[in-house]
Amino acid sequence: MRGRRGDRMAINIQEHMAINVCPGPIRPIRQISDYFPRRGPGFEGGGGGFGEAPAHLAPLALAPPAALLGATTPEEGAEVDSYDSDDTTALGTLEFDLLYDQASCTLHCSILRAKGLKPMDFNGLADPYVKLHLLPGACKANKLKTKTQRNTLNPVWNEDLTYSGITVDDITHKVLRISVCDEDKLSHNEFIGEIRVPLRRLKPSQKKHFNICLERQVPLASPSSMSAALRGISCYLKELEQAEQGPGLLEERGRILLSLSYSSRRRGLLVGIVRCAHLAAMDVNGYSDPYVKTYLRPDVDKKSKHKTCVKKKTLNPEFNEEFFYDMELSTLATKTLEVTVWDYDIGKSNDFIGGVSLGSGARGEARRHWSDCLQQPDAALERWHTLTSQLPPAAGALPSA
Repeated sequence: MRGRRGDRMAINIQEHMAINVCPGPIRPIRQISDYFPRRGPGFEGGGGGFGEAPAHLAPLALAPPAALLGATTPEEGAEVDSYDSDDTTALGTLEFDLLYDQASCTLHCSILRAKGLKPMDFNGLADPYVKLHLLPGACKANKLKTKTQRNTLNPVWNEDLTYSGITVDDITHKVLRISVCDEDKLSHNEFIGEIRVPLRRLKPSQKKHFNICLERQVPLASPSSMSAALRGISCYLKELEQAEQGPGLLEERGRILLSLSYSSRRRGLLVGIVRCAHLAAMDVNGYSDPYVKTYLRPDVDKKSKHKTCVKKKTLNPEFNEEFFYDMELSTLATKTLEVTVWDYDIGKSNDFIGGVSLGSGARGEARRHWSDCLQQPDAALERWHTLTSQLPPAAGALPSA
């Protein structure tokens, strides 16, 4: 190499070692991809193909995915789902099991452990906990939460969280949102990452094992900070989501387990209020003081009202109370059973939580439950029903003869 005429530039040892100057022309330094075979669309088996690894290089021994993740072997008979799992993810991985019991209408969620979570505190650690929500639905009404593990990025919970009143219809269209958050006593808790699992991926009575990377939450900007075009797109997406969920969709306020039985000996309807689950919180303490009222409509004499006792400070009350309506089976077929759940308040009007109507004018499971009760006398039939923010219009109006 030369600079000015007659001057000779010195080559340092680093530059000399980086270039193979003898013999022949400069050769490029090998890349990592040269050590792995690259097969194009037209590649067929055989030696000497393009991108094939040199013969003198030994193949790299790859460890199995489970070993790389450090995950324990799932229980025998459990289906494993570990797509997109990567131990080097920036947010971390979460390991959990899901089991749907169709006989008892329960969804069992076993939160096992997390690994490699993102540090959230000044000490380079976090205080993680897990929250569960069923979407769509009232977030506060169906939220479940684990305990908080202190000062760790690899927490182990081994906690079982259970949803009650999950019907087959819920399995087909609901999504389980699993969020990992960092607890902060001095300020607001911080979001780390989340996973969303469509429940339709579950098979009844078969445990499914998951080991999945956490994903970032993408919050929607506030309307004031969005341009006109973005606001239009946002409104369009909301309308599209409502259309996909179904017309006339009502806000869910919880579930109620009802028992219906027509007694041919006593000649009347026996209504059992068994329990409620995941009710909407109506008080400032995050709970409600629920009780249940029942009516048999139309009620000309206004004598069909029955009322349970009040259960204090709970969103999952158990009542186990029964009411009896003295009525012939033929007359009962023209009636509608109205069940409402209320929050008891002292010194002011009680708050409406949710309701459901069962009768020939109802829809879905409410109509099937009522029809089965009339067709199977002396049989106690228990079914879960969804409480909505208002009574379905079809339930109040019986079909014309």
